[in-house]
Amino acid sequence: MCWSWPLVSVLVLCSLLSVGTVRTAPCQTCRRLTDRFIKGLEQTANKNFGGGNTAWEEEKLAKYARSETRLLEIVEAACDKTDFDCNRLLEQIEDQVETWWFHRQQEAPDLFDWLCIEELRLCCPPGHYGPECAECPSGPGGVCGGLGRCEGEGTRLGDGDCVCDPGYSGVLCQDCADGYYREKSSNHTQPPCSACHHSCKKCTSPQDNKCLDCKPGWILHSNKCVDVDECGTELARCPSNTYCFNTDGSYECRGCDQACVGCMGSGPARCKKCARGFRLTGAKCLDIDECSERAIACPGLNEACINEEGSFRCECAEGFIRRDSICVENLPPSENCSTVCSSRETCCVTSSVCVLTAGPEKGLFDDMTDDEVLVLQQMFFGVVICALATLAAKGDMVFTAIFIGGVAAMAGYWLSEKGDRVLDGILKGR
Repeated sequence: MCWSWPLVSVLVLCSLLSVGTVRTAPCQTCRRLTDRFIKGLEQTANKNFGGGNTAWEEEKLAKYARSETRLLEIVEAACDKTDFDCNRLLEQIEDQVETWWFHRQQEAPDLFDWLCIEELRLCCPPGHYGPECAECPSGPGGVCGGLGRCEGEGTRLGDGDCVCDPGYSGVLCQDCADGYYREKSSNHTQPPCSACHHSCKKCTSPQDNKCLDCKPGWILHSNKCVDVDECGTELARCPSNTYCFNTDGSYECRGCDQACVGCMGSGPARCKKCARGFRLTGAKCLDIDECSERAIACPGLNEACINEEGSFRCECAEGFIRRDSICVENLPPSENCSTVCSSRETCCVTSSVCVLTAGPEKGLFDDMTDDEVLVLQQMFFGVVICALATLAAKGDMVFTAIFIGGVAAMAGYWLSEKGDRVLDGILKGR
């Protein structure tokens, strides 16, 4: 018979698992499943098919108490949706659950015993453990003397050894553990074990002077356990740049102060040697103020020195920012300036004054207009013609004078034009 409840659609992939996988499932999962199944039985105990012909229902569908309808209702709520182990196990034991429901309830009313112990062999009865459900060690008081638990009890796992409660030891947990003593009792019952003083390994009472043996880190002296100073006896092993700090029964390795290279204790007064950036002043290694002691701690222009513990750093002065490893004035964009400047100048926002922009110098002819170029070309050709005529006249003074006059006219025109521009710039305050 195939169950048709909604849970099956969620667990299709789990159907590929073998029965051998079920055998390795923990006993706790099987117990959780059967507990929820019994709870479902209780919740559906007073329900029935409802309405219709009761005689016909009993004849054709059987009573609700043993019906498949009730079984499906119980199974649907047997596992939480997020409990993967429970759902996987339930998918694999479909046939066993149906067998118990329809055929074995009368002779095996305890579902957990029948399913988890006998059929699936995932669990053992109380007081038993392991694959064959062997009996746990027992003594006066029950399993493990009633003072511990049997490892693997109730499951097919574990080795059956007793895990004793705090304060007890032994195969059946009948002895007092280290650090505990047996109290005296006026009756014939076994007295309990109580804690010794924290320094005692064995004792006769809880006082610190009733020790018989001491824990590691302590030494017995007149029935008292005295702390061993590992730091003073050089028993401690601390790495470099740390120091030994004694504690009760042990010690700690703590870091030296940053002012130290090696130390004998905490703070700058316990240094073996001062670290770089510190100087021994009196009995302490104190920070060196490089900013005040060095003539030029920060060599860059517009830089300010900031002292730190053991060092210093250089930052740009107020109003300056670092660009390409140098500090420059932090000015807003020049577009905000009201003064119109030439292409070779930049406006200073704070003063609205144009300043020359650093860059390659322009040549003498860079600012020439097209008309100036045309005049210069005509004058050049005129000079050439005059020169040729002078040569043809073999140094005749007339043509020589014309040649010199042409050159002078061209130079005068050009220099006067440039001079006007320079003069105009001076008059405008540029």
